[in-house]
Amino acid sequence: MRISLRVLLAALMLVLAGCTNTPWNDPYPSADTGKNILYTAFTERPKQLDPAKAYNENEFVILANVYEPPLQYHYLKRPYQLIPFGATEVPQPRYFDAQHHPLPDNADAKEIAYSVYTIHVRHGMYYQPTPALATDAHGHPLYLDLKPDDLAGIRSPADFKHSGTREVTAADYVYEIKRLAYPRLVSPIYGLMSEYIVGLKALSAELTKAQEKHGRAFLDLTQYPLPGARVIDRYTYQITIRGKYPQFVYWLAMPFFAPVPPEADRFYSQPGMAEHNLTLDWYPVGSGPYRLTVNDPNRVMVLKRNPYYARQGETYPSQGAPGDAAAGLLRDAGKPLPLTGTVVFSLEKEAIPYWTKFLQGYYDVSGIGSDVFDQAVQFSGANQVSASPAMRKRDIRLQTSVAPSIFYMGFNMLDPVVGGLGERARKLRQAISIAIDEEEFVSIFLNGRGIPAQGPIPPGIFGHRDGKAGIDPYVYDWVDGVPRRKSIAYAKQLLAEAGYPDGRDAKTGEPLLIHLDTTSNGLGDKSRIDWLVKQFRKIDLQLVVRSTDYNRFQDKMAHGTAQLFFWGWNADYPDPENFLFLLYGPNGRVKYGGPNSANYDDPEFNALFEKMKNMDNGPERQAIIDKMIAIVRRDAPWVWGFYPKTYALVHGWVYNRKPNPMANNGLKYQRVDPQARVAYRLQWNHPVLWPLALLALLLIVLVTPAIVAYRRRERAQARRRPLRPADVSGDGGTAA
Repeated sequence: MRISLRVLLAALMLVLAGCTNTPWNDPYPSADTGKNILYTAFTERPKQLDPAKAYNENEFVILANVYEPPLQYHYLKRPYQLIPFGATEVPQPRYFDAQHHPLPDNADAKEIAYSVYTIHVRHGMYYQPTPALATDAHGHPLYLDLKPDDLAGIRSPADFKHSGTREVTAADYVYEIKRLAYPRLVSPIYGLMSEYIVGLKALSAELTKAQEKHGRAFLDLTQYPLPGARVIDRYTYQITIRGKYPQFVYWLAMPFFAPVPPEADRFYSQPGMAEHNLTLDWYPVGSGPYRLTVNDPNRVMVLKRNPYYARQGETYPSQGAPGDAAAGLLRDAGKPLPLTGTVVFSLEKEAIPYWTKFLQGYYDVSGIGSDVFDQAVQFSGANQVSASPAMRKRDIRLQTSVAPSIFYMGFNMLDPVVGGLGERARKLRQAISIAIDEEEFVSIFLNGRGIPAQGPIPPGIFGHRDGKAGIDPYVYDWVDGVPRRKSIAYAKQLLAEAGYPDGRDAKTGEPLLIHLDTTSNGLGDKSRIDWLVKQFRKIDLQLVVRSTDYNRFQDKMAHGTAQLFFWGWNADYPDPENFLFLLYGPNGRVKYGGPNSANYDDPEFNALFEKMKNMDNGPERQAIIDKMIAIVRRDAPWVWGFYPKTYALVHGWVYNRKPNPMANNGLKYQRVDPQARVAYRLQWNHPVLWPLALLALLLIVLVTPAIVAYRRRERAQARRRPLRPADVSGDGGTAA
């Protein structure tokens, strides 16, 4: 019965395995069970992690938690508020005229030639441990003269035997500003900053010449002065910009202005380093709460607590927005940051595996795909949204927020049909704006995750208005306390007044064809295009969709040959200027290569923008913004589209999570209860053993008769077998 015993033994082992403290399907090392680790996922690998180059949201998720720029956004307060981070306070600019004479704070922007920001760096900030800062007993770098052969077997900074640290100084902040001008790095904000930071453009030209002379050799940027960024003392530096640019302070909260030690640049520039992925692009060196210890972007990325960060004494905030205390968001007030020791990002390219692992408890938070939306979310009266009963039963809560973003359909204002500021084209654009039912689009294609836009400024940004004062009167009426889209009959009336009765040119009788250029070709895009065609058909217009690849689309936008197009914008900083400049004439894409993709150019709007952009927030600025919004609503260069809403599901063992789309360094505030997570994982991933036991029993039932029959046959054959002499022997005798 050996086979039966083995089957029984296997079944017993399976049963015993079910009694362990780790689920069978746990994708993480068993040694990490119960540890203070936050588990999340990324769907697209970050392409670069050099703070001078990175500008994508998925890159900022890493960089904002590794680096320490002068400022950051308050995690809890709304509206968004800047607070110190690497600096001791939020710097206030001092103004000077062209002769460098000081001006009062209320000086007219036209008189201000220079704005000077003096930034005081906090004492006691230390870089993460890194071989780039390792030194010998005499303070000399240990790894400065490496040869390619010395890198054999080195795959990450952790493979070096020694590491070191040092205090952050003002010179490190200045060094990073110089890196923005280094032509080899191609910083995405160099063009903008070179217009403001004094001397940055000249520095770039000087570095270009030096690069041509020295080739790929390392350039020591500390030897190149920059008048617009200079060190005052060990903990103080100044940034001088041209004119008045109040929005500059927001840039100081981005990794572009975080400190970078020159030693790291020099260390990573050595021959052979890039071939081993040993670069700032791959392993950043910062002084923030976390350090990137594992960078395998095709599998996993791991952030671990910077062991020197505790010296800074940063604690969880003790104040927040109304309702935060009741929501439990102030329970950890005063506790040292970061609250979570390790953050593990796993690559998930497919939505369903991501969702399944979240339900199993292996991810602490999750977005909500369209395929599982009805399973995760429920709507009640008055468009109230909450987690579904199935989610609440699992102690999973829903978090929503309106992103500081807008998605819109733009008209090319240079087009002879839909463009121009004349009444004919204006009424055509207004009619189309009415016909495209954004409420229906948000409901059908976004599962309600959006707010139909009434203008270019999203909620949460100064200048946005709610209620009756905030509606677009050319597209909506205010009825019973809510906006109601104007009728299709009214849209057709506008179309007739524009010279297109029943969708035909009144002069030629030809049907009016409207062309939409798009790169849409993915799953679900056809249904959206079909829906859009129906929207135009409601007012008897024919929409022709011209799909193309992204490069061809960009070429059409650059040359102004597109007629209609889809576009979107995420705020760089929470200021109305960052949205209204998308409609500023001198930012036109065709003529100036700017971000004004609609090529809208209204002289009155332009003049108001130039006055508004340098103003401080207040009633006067709001009044100017109201005038600007009224102008673009009348001219309708965009079908306003929608402001997207973000939905996220959060497990009950995760604390202090509050959406803040302007702050990317929120990981340090979040806390998990590892023991509660272990308990839920065991409950949700408990193995179902009875099928295995039934299978084992079935195998025994099936195998046992065969074994019994086999044994009987063996015994029968043994009895029939004749006795051979060799089978018989006597006591010590020989065979008979």
